[in-house]
Amino acid sequence: MIKVINCNNKKYKNKLNLFLDKRRSGKTVDTSIVYKIIKDIKKNKLKALIKYEKKFSNNKKVKPTQREIKQSIKALDLKVKKAIDFAYSRIFKFHSLQKSKNIKYVDRYKNKIEYKNVPISKIGVYVPANLPSTLLMNVIPAKIAGVKKIVVANPLINGKLNAAVLYAAKKCGVKEIISCGGAQAIGSLAYIQKVNKITGPGNDYVAKAKQLVFGDVGIESMIAGPSEICVVADNKTELNDITTSVLGQAEHGENSQSILVTKHKDIINKVQKNLSINLKKLSRKKIISKSLKSHGLIILCKNDNQIVEVINEVAPEHLELNISSYKKYISKIYNAGSICIGKYSPMAVTDYNVGTNHTLPTLGSAKFSSGLNLSEFYKKISYITLSKKGVEKIGESAIHLANYESLTAHMLSIRSRMRRK
Repeated sequence: MIKVINCNNKKYKNKLNLFLDKRRSGKTVDTSIVYKIIKDIKKNKLKALIKYEKKFSNNKKVKPTQREIKQSIKALDLKVKKAIDFAYSRIFKFHSLQKSKNIKYVDRYKNKIEYKNVPISKIGVYVPANLPSTLLMNVIPAKIAGVKKIVVANPLINGKLNAAVLYAAKKCGVKEIISCGGAQAIGSLAYIQKVNKITGPGNDYVAKAKQLVFGDVGIESMIAGPSEICVVADNKTELNDITTSVLGQAEHGENSQSILVTKHKDIINKVQKNLSINLKKLSRKKIISKSLKSHGLIILCKNDNQIVEVINEVAPEHLELNISSYKKYISKIYNAGSICIGKYSPMAVTDYNVGTNHTLPTLGSAKFSSGLNLSEFYKKISYITLSKKGVEKIGESAIHLANYESLTAHMLSIRSRMRRK
């Protein structure tokens, strides 16, 4: 069912890179379609948005009424409401701890320098399918950061509003919701709602659309694309722990990536067999089968150092260290979106109510970026107030650099202040 790469093979690095590049290259989708959608919505606004919603979702109405929202929420199971409330409280508490202080510095010449966190004015959040947890993960940090206006885009499911997403939005105080999905939703947030920044994960089309609108609006400092997991296991790891984590990631979508890394050859056949048995019991078995066939992988390593090397190269969105000897790995792993440690820490629970964020870097972007956090919703602005004595004391040195760089107007601007009485 899943391909196997044996690291005893001298060409294993080439094989691994070919496997990873298949998703990272973006060739899994026809990007020309995404470009066309974004260009059309940028020019023709609502008319184009409705055209694509009709085409892809048979949706003719992109703005639900308050009455429709209330009726949808009213029908939601009380257990789901309570679960959302519980998740909200934990996510809010953990993200509140991420607040950073403004910096103020006054030197001996009474020059005052400040560095302040200023909230972004208006953001858009893309929430795929029926995922209220994604709304919580994106909106709560924005609210804590002080963002005043938040627009949520969420597609209809079988022509219906998603009650759980709407309830989560209400819980978070979201006032504006648009019922659309895919690349057209990103286009709408950028060019119709005209937000300043867009966050939220999505499929390949959504990820590509966000890349195309970047520059006109901001996006997260990561690629929040199709989901990924890397599970590290040994011959003492519970077999069901391994297979349920792999299957759980694969059920997100056909382009989800599930990787098992081990140095124990004897568990490979057991895992393959257990995957086949458990797959038959699952409601999304067709999606899982396609995902594992295209983006499933087992990597057999020679030793611990090679396991670390492989993990840092894969740079997974989610990493599970489901082994008793996890301590010897932790300090050496520096490329991962989040790391679940030990046998009681399944990745799946972090998607909901642990408190950490589940909007994480994918497609190898964990090599240079972090998961969604408060800093994504701040601009950091410097404030400089120089005194008369201060500009005189530091100005002369600045003039030397301005002259060296042949920036005469810079020099004159500084000297003008220095001579002022």
